Amino acid sequence: MSTAYHEGFLNTPPLWEKEQFGLPQFKFPPVVISNLKETQLPRNLRLGHQMEKVFQQLIHSTDSFDLVEHNILVEAGRHRIGELDFIIQNKNTHQYFHVELVYKFYLIDPTISEPIYRLVGPNRRDMFYTKLDKLKEKQLPLLFHPSLTPLWETLEIDPLKIAQSCCFKAQLFAPLGEKPSIRPLNNACIAGTWIRFDVFNTERFRSASYHMPRKLEWVLSPHLEVPWRSHYEILLDVNLRMVAKNAPMLWMKTPSGALSRLFVVWW
Repeated sequence: MSTAYHEGFLNTPPLWEKEQFGLPQFKFPPVVISNLKETQLPRNLRLGHQMEKVFQQLIHSTDSFDLVEHNILVEAGRHRIGELDFIIQNKNTHQYFHVELVYKFYLIDPTISEPIYRLVGPNRRDMFYTKLDKLKEKQLPLLFHPSLTPLWETLEIDPLKIAQSCCFKAQLFAPLGEKPSIRPLNNACIAGTWIRFDVFNTERFRSASYHMPRKLEWVLSPHLEVPWRSHYEILLDVNLRMVAKNAPMLWMKTPSGALSRLFVVWW
């Protein structure tokens, strides 16, 4: 089994350390990748669901936690309200944890004054502050929804004694040539840069080679074992993405062999 996705997940830093915004960050225990069981990742899942599978397999491989339940549906009558990502238990302290998993890619827009509002999705349809509000106001309170009472009784767990936290990992991309402040967020999350199409279509970028990874591969670190194309060869594909208002990630390889991540945006 390829462990590249597990390594990519583990190597992605948390978006904040300890506790911010009233949300504790789940501290992932040490993991020995070689301990992972031979379980293939489904290739037909969206990236978020694939990261849930990765989290689940990594928890199984640790000596610190047991996975108790995952993807618990919360329903009222025939209406699905939401779901809880993971209930895990510390093997040593026996403490239960409710962990909500988030893995995001955000571009930093320095034209916005407040750092938490600066993080926007590559197509500007996804904002960090809206995800933050959803976590605090909707997802975490689901732990105490009355419809889950039978489950807690069956498991013999008091939901009031379950500690709640987020495993919020993110790759951030700064405007080319800028180092905008993102405090109190984690600067270690900055994984690359972003530019607009008219900048990409300049002499500065024409000597490099490029690979356009599928979204499921965005979590991976750039590597050489992919088909590389010249700037001329990839320009049409990037332009088509611009017309469709879809910002692609590119892996860029300079003539010296240096590898980096780059988003090209249409806005």
